[in-house]
Parts: sequence; structure tokens; C-alpha cells
Amino acid sequence: MSRKTVVFQRPDDVLDFVNKVGKYPFDMDMKRGRFIVDAKSILGLMNLGLKNKIELQVYHDSCDELWQDIEKYIAA
Repeated sequence: MSRKTVVFQRPDDVLDFVNKVGKYPFDMDMKRGRFIVDAKSILGLMNLGLKNKIELQVYHDSCDELWQDIEKYIAA
């Protein structure tokens, strides 16, 4: 499993993110506090809120291509 922290600034960021992660076959979850949602769910991600640090959990070991696709959302 791999983990990164991501932040969405605008609703369009969430839509773009879901479109990018949707093309990967492995499972992914987003976690903020005690809430966990499917990373491929637009409504689920919108419920986690904007401008918050959200942990992305990817249930696959080699996901370098994914990290490159979503690098603009990864928090520093």
C-alpha cells in the first residue's frame, strides 16, 4: 500500500482528480479524520471538503505513473 496527502482547492480539481484516478484498475480510498471514501467517487470527495489535507491510500505497490498524473494535488 502507498500513501500520499492531497489537497483540492476548487471543485474542478476534484473532477479532474477523479477522472485521472479512474483510469487505474487498483482500489484507492481517501481518508480525512474518521471519514473514508472511495477515491473514485466525486460525491465522496466533495464531502471531505476543499482546502483540507486528505490522505490518499492506494492498495497497490507500484503506482509511480499515478503519482505523476496527480502530482499537482499532492501536498508538500
